[in-house]
Amino acid sequence: MRGSVDTPLGSVWVEVADRAVVASGWGAAQGGDDPVLRTALDEVVAYFDRRLDRFTVPIRPQASGLSGRVLDALSAIPFGETRTYGDLSKDLGAPAQAIGRACGSNPVPILIPCHRVLGATSLGGFSAPGGIEAKVWLLGHEGAAGLLI
Repeated sequence: MRGSVDTPLGSVWVEVADRAVVASGWGAAQGGDDPVLRTALDEVVAYFDRRLDRFTVPIRPQASGLSGRVLDALSAIPFGETRTYGDLSKDLGAPAQAIGRACGSNPVPILIPCHRVLGATSLGGFSAPGGIEAKVWLLGHEGAAGLLI
């Protein structure tokens, strides 16, 4: 079941299955009457309103192996902090390029904060409409924009 909310970056949809968020993305989706979906959408709104800095809704994307480990590592990066692909590469014992691919295929952007991962000498990429500008906005929203100057 999917639903969406409007945010400063445009509409964000969230998909719920088996009482957990399994995916999210950019664009609108029709909602349903599911308590986990309502909670997830409320938390997305609260995040953008600066009333929430850590999602509490259950999040269980379909990912395994290195991708699953990267998503777990992303989820552990605190609000307002960043890591580099190299940092995650060292922590997970995998090439930075593989970390970048896993970040780029994050099935739950915003709720799993791939926007908090930067390149060693650049911002890296970002899947949202607006790309890097959206990533910069999110980092500024979280108070991490000082790292970009």
